[in-house]
This record gives sequence, C-alpha cells and structure tokens, in this order.
Amino acid sequence: MSSRKSDEAPTSKGNTSGAGEFDSLDGQGLAKVLGNTDILFVGFGAMIGFGWIVLTSGWIQDAGTLGAMLAFMIGGIVMIFVGLVYSELVSAMPFAGGEHNYLLRAMGPRTALFGSWAITGGYISVIMFEAVVIPETLLYWFPGLETIHLWNFADSDVYLTWALIGTVTAVIMCWINVRGIRTASFVQTFIVSFLLVVGVLLIIGVFVGSEPSNAQPLFTGGAPGIVAVMVAVPFLFVGFDVIPQSAEEAKIPPRKIGKLVVFSVLMAMAWYLLIIFTSSMAIPSAELPNHELVTADALSILLGHEFWGSVVIAGGVAGIITSWNAFLIGASRLMFSMARARMIPARFGKLHPRYRTPATAIIFISILAALAPFLGSGMVNWVVNAGSPAIIIAYFLVSIGFVVLRRQEPDMPRPFRVGGPGRTGGIILGSLAIVLTLGMFGIYLPLTPWSTDLGWPAWVMFALWMVIGIYFMTRLPRGIKAGANAEEELIAAAEKKDAASS
Repeated sequence: MSSRKSDEAPTSKGNTSGAGEFDSLDGQGLAKVLGNTDILFVGFGAMIGFGWIVLTSGWIQDAGTLGAMLAFMIGGIVMIFVGLVYSELVSAMPFAGGEHNYLLRAMGPRTALFGSWAITGGYISVIMFEAVVIPETLLYWFPGLETIHLWNFADSDVYLTWALIGTVTAVIMCWINVRGIRTASFVQTFIVSFLLVVGVLLIIGVFVGSEPSNAQPLFTGGAPGIVAVMVAVPFLFVGFDVIPQSAEEAKIPPRKIGKLVVFSVLMAMAWYLLIIFTSSMAIPSAELPNHELVTADALSILLGHEFWGSVVIAGGVAGIITSWNAFLIGASRLMFSMARARMIPARFGKLHPRYRTPATAIIFISILAALAPFLGSGMVNWVVNAGSPAIIIAYFLVSIGFVVLRRQEPDMPRPFRVGGPGRTGGIILGSLAIVLTLGMFGIYLPLTPWSTDLGWPAWVMFALWMVIGIYFMTRLPRGIKAGANAEEELIAAAEKKDAASS
C-alpha cells in the first residue's frame, strides 16, 4: 500500500448547487466539523455493537481460544481488503453518500441506485435491530420491565413498557442527529471512549486474575469450527463503510479519511481478539455454556466482584448506542445523496434550515426504528438476515467499481492510492475484494455446505426492499452514462422534467 501526497481530490460538489430544491453545498450544505477522532470513532463504534457480550461463548466453544482468534484474524483480513478499496475511493470522492458516488462514476445511475439502496436497507435493518436490543438488554438490570401485554408476534410476547424503551430511545437518537453531526459525533466520541475504558479493564483483569489453563483447548472442531466462527465475522465488522457516508462533513484532508477507514477495521479486529482472549482466560471451556453473558461474567471473575460485570453490560449498552448512531448517520447521508441526485423523492435531500442535517431522512429512518420494538424480539433475526446480504451486495459492487475506475480513469486524483503507484497492484487488490465479497454472499445461498438458512421471512423483507429500489430505478432518465458528470446530468434531467410538467 502506498499513497501520493501530491494528489488532490475535490472537497465539494459545487455543480449541485444549481439543483433548485437543494441548498448549495458551498456554505449552505452539510457542515464540515468532523476531525480525525470523530471520524475514527464513527467507524469503530459502528462495528462494536452488543454481540461481543452474548456471542463470545459460542465462538470459543466452536473453535477453541486460538481457533476463534484465528477466525477473526482471517475475517478481519478479508474486511481489510474491502476497507482498502473504500479508503482509496473515499479519498478520491470525499462526498456524502459513499457508495452512491463511487458507483455513479464507475457504473452509472442504475447500478448506483441499486447498490446505494441495498446498503441503505442494510443500515436501516441494523438500526431497527438496535431499537429492539436496547430494551432486551435492560431486562438484565430491570427484570420487571415487561408489563402491559399487547400481543404476540413471531412467537414473542410484546409488552408496552418494554417496547416504549426502544421507541423513546429512537426519538432521542433522532433528536441528537437532527441537531447536527457535531452533536452526534460528540455523543459517539464520549461513548466509544467509555468502551475503550472497558477494554483497558479487561486487559488489567487478565494480569490480575487470569488462569492460563482456562484457555484450553486452544483449538476445537477443526477447520469446520473455525469456518463456523468466520461465518459471523464479516457482519460484525460491518460499519467501517459508514465513514465514507460522512466524508463530506470532514474537515481533514481526504487522504487522512482513507487511512482512518483501514485503521478503524484494525481497531475492531483488536477489540474482538481482546474479548475472546480475556473471556477464555477467565472461564474454563467446560463452564462456558453456563454463562449467558460470558464477557461480563469474565470481568467479574477476573477482578473479583459482580460490579465489574455491570460495567461490561454498560459497555454493551454503549456499543448499541454507538452502532445505532453511526448507522443512522450513514443511512441518512445515503438517502440524502440519492435524493440530491434525484434518484429517490427529493424531500429526502432537504437539509434542516438551522442544523444543516438531512432531517427528513433521519426522521423517516427513526420512525421505522420507533415502530420496530412493537413487533417484538422474535422478528430481530428476520430484520438482520434481510439486511446482511444487502450490505454484501454493495461491497461487491463497490469492489467492481474500484477496478472499473482503475482501468477507465487511471489518472483520476487519488490522495490515498492502494496497491502501489501503477494500475496492476490496485487491480489485483480490487479483484481479490470482488472474489472475497462474492464468496461472502455465497454464505447466504443454499448452494454450498457452509451456507446459512436466512429463513423465508428474511428473504421476503429483502425482496420487498429491493423491489422498491428497482421501482425507483425504472424512473431514472435514460441515456445518462457513468462518469464524473453523471450526477449533474441527473439533476439537469429532473429539472427539465419538472419544468415541462409545470
């Protein structure tokens, strides 16, 4: 990997200022307020949800201590390849919407809409998941939360008090994000800092109260055990791609944004390796099935008091909030970018007159999140399973777009160039990303022995979301080709159509 300091990338989409319904991006558009730490913590926080508390026991049982760590290292390397693709593209096109911009320039409006719509659906599925997980998590502290029974849905009882916790949280997250990226990033930085404190406590606990023999067996289940852990790895790393969504609000050079994408993936890899290691050093493998929240119990054992387990649970809640916040930023900026290009209804491209945030998109997504808890915890897997393949589709298309741009626009300014100064290294790296993401998508298809069953409700939800995207695709003007001016041509065509209809 190498970079060119001399390369420069544009910092604004000046031509879009003429789009009648949209505010100018020169002083009246998205506010440039994010610094290095803000951007890094947006990406890292998105990748650290609640899974590290509840899933660690299964990872260790499936593959053993070193086997589980090896699975995360392999999976992390896969995501680093995808992250490198994103890092070059975001440095070259530091605009809100990430994938929207890359695919539009490389492959044209229809592919751009398809890929952007897909990953937007994936992000929204994560947000809806967090809205259900937050009340479910608080049950560990407050068992009496489930009162006033409403109904049963998907084999899950829904209680009013339980559901309202998720709904109220959705309203709060909406308010924070509408008020501005500065407020949202402050919340993100504060909570991620708390997560890092939890990580330091886990390291201290290893030195204070660990028992190395507890880590045995180091490997179990052989290669199938490692693969079983790897199946989940890519989806725990989803979130670094949120950084490109907010690139237009960054006040640092585009080259640094590219570096932060990769660094956020490395931080997430280190975090998951730490969680597996500390948990295995605290609790013998034979006792792991007896611990529902193994990471929390591990710190209680290592430091000798139940209080420390509560601290870890608080870290899990913090992970929910950081993931929710980051994906709300990402999804709303994607919808803003698609609307700015007149791919979806223009109202989603309107900025708040005071806070300069895509308020309509934020409110729309938050309404879906506020409704999700009333469907109960039984539908959580449906939502997540529907969103996961959508995200991988976007990764796959972006990897193709990366290779296309390397071939068709070799001289495009790339402040953070990966794979060496020539074309060959970058094309090889991009091709590997294509193969790896295609392989990841194969996990969902019932064609291979390692595939996983998403269930028909998830496929129905996935299909419905993509059908809506295809409907918007059919309404795009014809004859607009890929290239640097594709968005301006889309806007001009929409304005011409509006003028004719009026």
